[in-house]
Amino acid sequence: MYDCIIVGAGPAGATAAYHLSKAGHQVLLLDAAKLPRYKPCGGGVSPQVAQWFDFDFSPAISVKVRKVRYTFNMSDPIEAELPAEKALWMVRRDEFDHFIVQQAQKQGATLWDGTKAQSIENQGNFWQVNTSQGPVQGRFLIAADGARGAMAKWLGFSQRRYKLAAALEAEPRLEVPDEPVVHFDLGLMQQGYLWNFPKADGYSIGGGVFRSGAQRKQDLRSPVADYAAAFDVDASTVQHFGHPIFIWDGFQDLHTHRAVLAGEAACVVDPFTAEGIRPSIFSGLKAAEAIAQALQEDNHQPPASKGHQALADYSQIMNTEWGEEMRWARRLARLVYSAPALAYRAGVKRPSSTLTMVKVFCGELSYGEVAHRAIQRLSVGLLS
Repeated sequence: MYDCIIVGAGPAGATAAYHLSKAGHQVLLLDAAKLPRYKPCGGGVSPQVAQWFDFDFSPAISVKVRKVRYTFNMSDPIEAELPAEKALWMVRRDEFDHFIVQQAQKQGATLWDGTKAQSIENQGNFWQVNTSQGPVQGRFLIAADGARGAMAKWLGFSQRRYKLAAALEAEPRLEVPDEPVVHFDLGLMQQGYLWNFPKADGYSIGGGVFRSGAQRKQDLRSPVADYAAAFDVDASTVQHFGHPIFIWDGFQDLHTHRAVLAGEAACVVDPFTAEGIRPSIFSGLKAAEAIAQALQEDNHQPPASKGHQALADYSQIMNTEWGEEMRWARRLARLVYSAPALAYRAGVKRPSSTLTMVKVFCGELSYGEVAHRAIQRLSVGLLS
């Protein structure tokens, strides 16, 4: 029997597997796909995540980018340059996710990829996961199988709090400039933005609609095609990948009997930027800490005990340390995407704005510290 079975080998599941295995616990990591596998994602990663591991991520980073260029409706450009230590990581998710999995395996984690979880059974003091390779037992479960994964439903999380958003992207492989630049456009995509994230061998060009319901009112493909054309990319020749995004929408329990939700299964995506990798890794880290503590609790509780304070603490940590941030992010998103022209003029074009947002992205500033001032500025602009 394993100490913990983790379903889903994305950033959250792989992170949890790494830290639990490093602590000496027996971990089984399941994923329905054969690794490495493609994952639709812009692939922008905060360098903050390096603080949560003790290995070098360099092999998994496609390029590091210091230049950022913004446009509004593909005009009125403005550029900013970041300090070297805050250069943004650009990754391809098949390589990045698999790299963390490989580090977990080096710590002793067992990987069953190409293995689908078909159902789960609560056996009191452990869980049985019925898989395409047969049944397997674990004392605890981490559900990290993504926003649309079945684990949350099987565990009884029928009322997760999230706002449904949508994104569409293409990843053309072609030569990129020697000095890569991250591009954003605000205004062409209603209630969201467009991006062009460079990689060593091409781009990730896409767009997202991040206000719930707005994605049903517009065509994502046309703005993405127009934006791609600005970089001499014929979008009709590149395969597109659309996917839903479950954006954090308030405090919620993320634990149940001997199990927790992590990553996009826990709806941790940022309402303002739609950033998902850093919060998923953070939730995987905190889930691993909670499971490790719960395993210790097991050693000091009678077999019939059902409560694990560490799992309840995990919900509390995610709701306070991450959820409070997302409360401010949600307010900022509501204002910016409702008045993009004003946001661009009064916010994006301010010389300090890029570095401020990068500091938020790197965990050096909180949304609460900066969003209140930004909201005040934008609110004054709306009333003037």
